[in-house]
Amino acid sequence: MDTTRNNDELETPSQTTQDSENAGSLPHPSYEELETQLTLAEQQSHENWDKMTRAVAELENVRRRAQREVEQAHKYSVEKLLASLLPILDSLEQASQLAAKEVVHASMLDGLDLTIKLFLEALNKHGVQQLDPLGELFNPQEHEAMSMQELADAVPNSIVTVFQKGYRLNDRVIRHARVIVAKTISDDKKN
Repeated sequence: MDTTRNNDELETPSQTTQDSENAGSLPHPSYEELETQLTLAEQQSHENWDKMTRAVAELENVRRRAQREVEQAHKYSVEKLLASLLPILDSLEQASQLAAKEVVHASMLDGLDLTIKLFLEALNKHGVQQLDPLGELFNPQEHEAMSMQELADAVPNSIVTVFQKGYRLNDRVIRHARVIVAKTISDDKKN
């Protein structure tokens, strides 16, 4: 093994002393400069903390919003399917009403009514409620007025006839009930 060293690599005691003297002669920042640097660093730290806090809050808001949108999509995903099935239910109900007026075999009418009942129960299991507002006050959020009729014995703005029942999926109306609304008889017609 080579034990000889290059002269450049060897440090002499005089070089070490010079280095420590040079380090001692470096200008030290003043107390005021250090205090200013510390104040700036603290301000930057507070700004970064505020930015981080806002970013975390925004991220939480985005997460909640996305979760709410997924819940809404899940809750109302069957809305189009239900809207396409409602005319079938309307036809069954009309057939039942006509069969009740005509001379029809009782078992056929019972079967039709049972089919309607099963259909409504299936819809109800999926959050669908039928709106049959006969006798209720008119509510434009749930009802569509087809016309108004003057009736002496009816409460003004009450529903006197239901043309087509409405339906609500969870808390959203998917079809308004089509109705006739009572109005007060004018003074000219009373006399």
